Amino acid sequence: MKSAKILIVDDDELNQVILTKTLTPKYQVHCVSSAAQMFTWLEDNTVDLILLDIIMPNMNGYDALKQLKHDERTQAIPVIIISANDSTDDEAKGLELGAMDYITKPFGSAIVRARVKNQLTIKQKNDLLEMLASIDGLTEIPNRRYFDEHFAREWRRSARAGLPLSILMIDIDFFKRYNDHYGHQKGDECLRRVAQALVNNCQRGSDFIARYGGEEFVAVLPGSEEQTAMALANKLCNVVRDLSITHIDSPVSDKVTVSIGATTLTDGGEDSCEMELVEKADKAMYKAKEQGRNGFAFYG
Repeated sequence: MKSAKILIVDDDELNQVILTKTLTPKYQVHCVSSAAQMFTWLEDNTVDLILLDIIMPNMNGYDALKQLKHDERTQAIPVIIISANDSTDDEAKGLELGAMDYITKPFGSAIVRARVKNQLTIKQKNDLLEMLASIDGLTEIPNRRYFDEHFAREWRRSARAGLPLSILMIDIDFFKRYNDHYGHQKGDECLRRVAQALVNNCQRGSDFIARYGGEEFVAVLPGSEEQTAMALANKLCNVVRDLSITHIDSPVSDKVTVSIGATTLTDGGEDSCEMELVEKADKAMYKAKEQGRNGFAFYG
């Protein structure tokens, strides 16, 4: 796991230097000097493993560990406790609070590397299982569960930074008629082709597409203003239409088309909740349907 990211939380600069030197050849290593700095850093960064010192000013490692494990955003991050105390009682306390392992000072480089490697290997396997649980089996793009988690994170990030956040709700027009006319196998293939076309044409690294359910998809566009969201909605309508999937039973086109609803949060979310944004995008999608489908609409 060469790209694995490790956060060292220790108020002793010498310990930071030793651990960084030990781990840097294989991993990305970041250091902070207190629990407060750790929580601030985690607000805007992801990490694969935390090395957490027990004895620190203001908040000790045990209390920091409790807070990590009580927050759904950080509870899955594996933690290795580091301490100068080799008491089995202290080790047991850390493990009971949710730590995955325990390293005592002074550090033995080989031991540190071995224990870090073990925890990252376990995390890699757990991440794979989590990924499989978050992918839609038919279209092989993120599913509704993954969307809910991802959208909640982006909502919090936008709220903290005061940045815009846009949502697109995308529905295949007259998909039931398509299924009834061509059969479910063709319907499944249609869903797969539309899903991949949507994903392939959301080219910004921060944009996110998921299958919302049935023939509906949803896009999360962090940092996108109204005009950007509408431009992408128009592009995706054209992209799906250009797939030229025959749909002779559609009243609006002889090809498969989509209706898209767009909306944008511009105030960082301070006066609304995340589900209101989804509801607005949904209302915009139905507005697009009322306007004749095969197009998009915006809910302001």
